[in-house]
Amino acid sequence: MPDPRKLMPWAAMAATLFWAWPVRAWFNGGHMLVAYIAYQNLTPQIRARVDALLKLNDTYGEWTAGVDKRQMGLAAFVKAATWADCIKDKKCKPGYQDLGGNVPPGQPSDAQNIGYQDKLMHKYWHFIDEPYPDGPGRQPKSPNARTEIKLLTQAISSTASDDIKSYDVVWLEHLVGDVHQPLHTTSRFTQNHQSGDEGGNLVAFCEKPCRDELHAYWDGLLGENPSLAEIRHAGDALMQAGKPQGADEASPDAWIEEGFHLAQSAVYVPPISDDNDPSVTISPRPDESYRIKAAEVARSQAALAGYRLAALLNHNLK
Repeated sequence: MPDPRKLMPWAAMAATLFWAWPVRAWFNGGHMLVAYIAYQNLTPQIRARVDALLKLNDTYGEWTAGVDKRQMGLAAFVKAATWADCIKDKKCKPGYQDLGGNVPPGQPSDAQNIGYQDKLMHKYWHFIDEPYPDGPGRQPKSPNARTEIKLLTQAISSTASDDIKSYDVVWLEHLVGDVHQPLHTTSRFTQNHQSGDEGGNLVAFCEKPCRDELHAYWDGLLGENPSLAEIRHAGDALMQAGKPQGADEASPDAWIEEGFHLAQSAVYVPPISDDNDPSVTISPRPDESYRIKAAEVARSQAALAGYRLAALLNHNLK
């Protein structure tokens, strides 16, 4: 785990970013940070390949607008990590359809891999709800983050077209980041939420219409929409601690299992409610002690995700 003493400036920045911006997964800050670390660890050959592939995305011009030519590859890669969330927001990227919401509708198109002609949001690709605790009828729906990371990784190592590989790289940037957010790997089953809490989305900190809840809290720990300069500063600070233990773990199954156990050891802990008292429908908010530990976990997970994403691309992209 990175030395927290080397990361205190980033911890302070992350806290400022979270409280300054409205809650909207990791949010953009987390995904951009993961991508920055990954880009620094790509081989020159794979970096050039990624740079070329991202030019096929019709958002490339927006990603690189006003950016020095020498930094366009980095800027595009960092911002491309947010594209899979952007297509869920019609104000950000119109023209994409929402079939099934967070539940796969059971169509052949659920797990299709056809490149940019695919105009589905695929919201159900972003997570895998491993049940905590396990029980009958609680198994995660498919496709999900696990199945898609494996499918897209296989595709980028195949003879698939560059259009498909560009689409897959952009999605892999995002999904590898997603599964390193512990609440993208689990759903807690309790007395109050017997069908699961949807990765903490149903653990509210205030009465409706207020939308302050546990999942958004964790998504926001690394900031919402920082500048490239802020991401560079934060990423460099994380990498100064060296390659983290576990960075060479290549199995998405292992990444998801790690997140699942982190949810139990670092997320669903006091002061978060155990959610088993029907008279208690609002959980206490995280206190300062919880925030400090959560921020450390978030930074550690972002570093792991960055190194692992780089390794995935270095070893598979053709």
